[in-house]
Amino acid sequence: MLVAERRNLILAEVHEKKKVVVNKLSKQFHVSEETIRRDLERLEEEGHVIKSYGGAVINEKSSIDLPFNIRWKANSSGKQKIAELVSREIEDGDHIMLDASTTAVFIAKNIKQKRHLTVITNSIENLLELWDVSGWDVIATGGTLKVGSMSLQGVRAAEGIRSYNADKVFLSCKGIDLEKGITDGNDEIRGIKQNMISASAKVYLAVDSTKFGKVAFSRICSLSGLDVVITDKKPDDKWLEAFERTGVQCIYE
Repeated sequence: MLVAERRNLILAEVHEKKKVVVNKLSKQFHVSEETIRRDLERLEEEGHVIKSYGGAVINEKSSIDLPFNIRWKANSSGKQKIAELVSREIEDGDHIMLDASTTAVFIAKNIKQKRHLTVITNSIENLLELWDVSGWDVIATGGTLKVGSMSLQGVRAAEGIRSYNADKVFLSCKGIDLEKGITDGNDEIRGIKQNMISASAKVYLAVDSTKFGKVAFSRICSLSGLDVVITDKKPDDKWLEAFERTGVQCIYE
């Protein structure tokens, strides 16, 4: 197993279990404890974990975006439910924007039966998913490729987004909070999503239930900046009251 592959697996485990133990990882990957410590040191340097006695814990305050393959596995059943609900909101002939979230890829997989869509996206995964759909216009924003996140970002991506007027945007986030609003990991991601919001007539937040009550580093918008929230489980009453108060429709299974 390659070093990078092992570290990605360790990172996936720490995000699932919130902590890892050196001796258990040593046995799991059939390497020395010293090798695992070096792996954890590297992950700490990258901002993903905080080393602790005998192991490491997740760095909840990290503003670093996780690799796409790790984010993809998180609550995949919830994302599938969301994608099915989103599909009902998209009509033949719509011009839509999809962000570079893993939820957006689930959406792309679930809307291929639609006709004559125009899809604007900064996601490489979305482009790969939709490359062979006939009768659609699939438009890449342009920009700088960020390999780990499989996304196009930067000034060119923002300019590309501002060139269009979409009917609907479907985006996700790292956190949704009653006071702090909609947040994500860093300013670059935030800027892309803010441009998508500005370029779209109707704003949908497609967010799984694990993100409620979470706050990430960069603020995208307040709750009132949304039109619709689509999620996989019925939110608590305090959320439903907040959505009603701010005029946001909430759709859930």
